[in-house]
Amino acid sequence: MKSIREIYKIGKGPSSSHTMGPVKAAKIYLENHPEAKEFVVTLYGSLAATGKGHLTDKAIYDVLIERGPVTILWEPKTFLPEHPNAVSFSYKTEDGLLKEEWTFYSIGGGDIKCDKVPFVESENIYPLSKMTDLMKWCQENGQSYWEYVDKYEDPSIWDYLEEVWDAMCKSIENGLENEGVLPGGLKVQRRAGNHYVSALGYKNAMRSRGLVFSYSLAVSEENAAGGTIVTAPTCGSCGVLPGVLYHMKTRYNFSD
Repeated sequence: MKSIREIYKIGKGPSSSHTMGPVKAAKIYLENHPEAKEFVVTLYGSLAATGKGHLTDKAIYDVLIERGPVTILWEPKTFLPEHPNAVSFSYKTEDGLLKEEWTFYSIGGGDIKCDKVPFVESENIYPLSKMTDLMKWCQENGQSYWEYVDKYEDPSIWDYLEEVWDAMCKSIENGLENEGVLPGGLKVQRRAGNHYVSALGYKNAMRSRGLVFSYSLAVSEENAAGGTIVTAPTCGSCGVLPGVLYHMKTRYNFSD
């Protein structure tokens, strides 16, 4: 099993492959082309076909617009051979010529590939990959899950997980605070804040259920709106774990 850094990634929703990956690609292109002042981006295949619904264009635009104007082209029927999720970046010179076209492939989980950038496959660091085996190991060695993590991860994992937890808490708090209609043609109203207020009026188990639901929904709505969330382990499932942990902390005073 790989590092749990591969499970928890902080980024923009609503899709690790359609927003987090393209955002990462846009940032890499910017870093490698400091001279670029105007951009032309082409989305291919799946990124183009479902890009509007996944806010792919907005995610890329928000990264590049700080440097200069952005033109986004859509090619939903063109599938590049490497992967169905493809995006190319070029920049326009003062005389209108396009230069330095780099093509990236968003391969899932926020990871990308590009022939201009070395791709380093993360290594397996945990010897066990099944929960039953891990439970048996902890019982036989008299240790907890966190001690198993500490045994195989480098020490910086705790600072990283602190950042992850902070991002999870902020996504809940933002989701409860924000109101209005979520992006997209369905005109779905945000409801997490209303559910939270309703839950406060319940007692005992019903209150706990209502609060956990409102916290989880708050993160899911932030994800749908293109907000910052933590994959757990995907954007689509980003709400459940933060909702449960946040309730354990605020209701039962669990430490971070």
